Amino acid sequence: MRLKKFMAVGLAAVMSAAVLSGCGGSDKKDEAKKEQKKIGVVQLTEHAALDAAYKGFKEGLEDAGYKDGDKIKIEYKNAQNEQSNCQTIASQFVNDNCDLVLAIATPAAQAMANESKDIPILVTAVTDPAASKLVKSNEEPGNNVSGTSDLTPVKKQMELLKQMLPKTKKVAMLYCSAEANSKIQVAMAKKEAKKLGFETMDATVSESSEIRQVVESLKGKADAIYAPTDNLIAAGMNTVSMVANEAKIPVIVGEEGMCTGGGLATYGINYYELGKQTAAQAVKILEGKAETKTMPIEYQSNADLIINKDTVKKLGIKVPKDLEKKAKMVTTITEKKK
Repeated sequence: MRLKKFMAVGLAAVMSAAVLSGCGGSDKKDEAKKEQKKIGVVQLTEHAALDAAYKGFKEGLEDAGYKDGDKIKIEYKNAQNEQSNCQTIASQFVNDNCDLVLAIATPAAQAMANESKDIPILVTAVTDPAASKLVKSNEEPGNNVSGTSDLTPVKKQMELLKQMLPKTKKVAMLYCSAEANSKIQVAMAKKEAKKLGFETMDATVSESSEIRQVVESLKGKADAIYAPTDNLIAAGMNTVSMVANEAKIPVIVGEEGMCTGGGLATYGINYYELGKQTAAQAVKILEGKAETKTMPIEYQSNADLIINKDTVKKLGIKVPKDLEKKAKMVTTITEKKK
């Protein structure tokens, strides 16, 4: 009887210790979670450039010791190219008390900046944050917003058009009329086109369903198309290239993802590296070494020449040898392969 009683007491003691030990482990996990920094990511839509920027950001943080699930917890949201979704996501991030937010593309950045004046917001894939009223100036933001610009070398892109398509007289500017980024780039492109002796015309869309019809309307009217880093056009680039290439209208584009979507060529920045550049800014903020209000908007200085060899063949274009030697030659990636 005494032995049974002794064993019962001993078993109870062991179970009690196990419970306490379990609670202690749970407490440690809870404490670790409390110490995690919450990072919200709102991305306007899904296409190669924006996806690459997010990938670069996430991997840049990891390289700096901020792996998702350890020191930080990333909450990624895609707005599916809907402004109302951007606003809903921004509101959610404020309610979640995020420690930092990455906004990818101008509409996403504007929604987040309108929702919070306190949370540090880093933007990327935004052409001109100051012109988009996200910061007081690109040199000194003066508020809770900073980040990186995806301003492309528009002048070099227009010169590329002249080099590859010397017989061109009229260039159609294909872009979404609602995108601030695109309006800025098109204004720059028109200025450079005039210097090169091109006549220009606008070919604007307001939603993806209009892309095919607008491009088809350019048959017999434009010798070439220029499409800047426009999110709507980038997401629908397979449609653009299918119609334009069939009509033998070459398309000079704003970035590599649009080139692999069937565009002819570009001088483009590297969006993956842009994301990593933004991650370096995020690390400084997380570690208290910098504040957005005094952190200048950063740019990429290098641009790669990219030419789609499938499109070259389809259009029967002869690429100048000096360009061919230094170009990164790519092939078309269709939507089915993605």
